[in-house]
Amino acid sequence: MTVSDGRAPRSAVTTHRRRAVVAWASWDWGSSAYSTIVVSFVFAPYLANTVGGPDAALGLSGATWLGISTTVAGVLIAVLAPVTGQRADEGGRRRASLGVFTALVIVSTLGLFFVRDAPAYLWLGLVLMAAGSVFMEFAYVSYNAMLHQISTPATIGRISGFGWGSGYLGGIVVLLASYLLFISPEVGLFGVTDADGLRYRALAVVVAVWFAVFAIPVLVTVPEVPATRSTRLSYLASYQKLIADVRTLFRTDRHVVWFLLASAIYRDGLAAVFSFGAVLAVSVYGLSASGVVIFGVAANVVAAVGAFAGGLLEDRVGPKPIILVSLIGLVVAAVVLLFGSGPTMFWIFGLALCLWVGPAQASSRSFLAQLARPGQEGQLFGLYATTGRAVSFLAPGLFALFSGIFASDRMGILGIAVVLLAGGACLVFVRPPAGRRSAETADLR
Repeated sequence: MTVSDGRAPRSAVTTHRRRAVVAWASWDWGSSAYSTIVVSFVFAPYLANTVGGPDAALGLSGATWLGISTTVAGVLIAVLAPVTGQRADEGGRRRASLGVFTALVIVSTLGLFFVRDAPAYLWLGLVLMAAGSVFMEFAYVSYNAMLHQISTPATIGRISGFGWGSGYLGGIVVLLASYLLFISPEVGLFGVTDADGLRYRALAVVVAVWFAVFAIPVLVTVPEVPATRSTRLSYLASYQKLIADVRTLFRTDRHVVWFLLASAIYRDGLAAVFSFGAVLAVSVYGLSASGVVIFGVAANVVAAVGAFAGGLLEDRVGPKPIILVSLIGLVVAAVVLLFGSGPTMFWIFGLALCLWVGPAQASSRSFLAQLARPGQEGQLFGLYATTGRAVSFLAPGLFALFSGIFASDRMGILGIAVVLLAGGACLVFVRPPAGRRSAETADLR
């Protein structure tokens, strides 16, 4: 007769974890619709160029006002993200926090449907876009912190890569569907046209529904974390505790602090690859507007492949080598592009750039998850968001500096390469965790 030890069979635990991983990645798949359609390719240009225009208000263009609202949102994120993660961890509300902020992103996205093609609606659009940006970043704090709950030390890399890859693939699907069904036809799905900006406003509703559907699995599958504090701190007390925790962290584990600083630098360079890639594709390498859209789809495919492959390899060699190799690959591809010309060169080495972005992003997340102590994940990912925002001027500033000094958009690539190199150089001095936590402590909680 076999005596049970009260634990679930290993096969049941494995099945449970797989479901949790798929559910967790489903959120990334769904959220990609917001970043792809609303923030990057469709609604933001509509708001800045069509609703706002070149002289939107007070002598400033719609694009300038969008930049101002994004900056305000970034300041709020930098100030509030660490405390938001800390309070969610200590109060045992990580999943609840993810659900609340996801719902707020969806509500703010639905509100974009009412932003008509008239200057008077610019302010509504700016407020909703800024609010969505803040809520999305707060949601990412709890979402990233969940990585510890659904992985073991032996699988954290591939699971992080799986999440990033799913997000890239989700962005491809929703971008293609939006282009074919709403943007490209003269009369799109449901009879939408350009009249009153209806096709863009309708896409905001599509994004909200898409995100809501794919966000549900993680909220019903991944358990809530246990509370580590019985009484809830006020926001003032939370900030006081945050300052004390950062001081303690610097004294006891400075490599976490150095990683936050190093990753903030090179992540700004990674963001610049996508931010300025489309601009350079047209102004320097001669791609057409439709060619840029096609390249964008291919870039997401390649980045997804890189994220998946990097995640698998990371579990063998660790996250730091993956990040460093990726940064070297990015710099090499950027230098080749600096001296290359023509659409063919851009297609080859532009895709090479994208290949290395995915693993660098995914391994950065898993590296921080390994550095975090149990119960500290939300706070550290809040700091991760804050440090990233704190230096978000670096790559755009150096891009503008080099392109301005040499009177050439092409030379802006050099500015991005410098940021990537600086981040990689700082990362060299970060020591990986001394030991991985046992698989038992990383079981679903």
